[in-house]
Amino acid sequence: MKRELDSLITQMHSSGVRYDEAVRQFKRQFLLEVLKAHRGNQCKAADELGMHRNTLSRTMAELELEMPEVRAGLKRPVRSERLFLNGLRQQIR
Repeated sequence: MKRELDSLITQMHSSGVRYDEAVRQFKRQFLLEVLKAHRGNQCKAADELGMHRNTLSRTMAELELEMPEVRAGLKRPVRSERLFLNGLRQQIR
């Protein structure tokens, strides 16, 4: 993981990304990942992050991270896709 992070930092530096924007994007992506892991539950996400739920909400607002964006990655596929995926799983077994 350290190698990947070093590579990312090198890319960001060489392409002229400012420090404040790099930190903002890291925070935004990190929060998005934790929120998705907890299926949008802000209380559980805040607990894992070691912050109060209100602090998480305020940080989300500052980063322009809204719940519809979090939920977009959580929606179940349409029924026809679920049937297809279930068929694939059975074929693999």
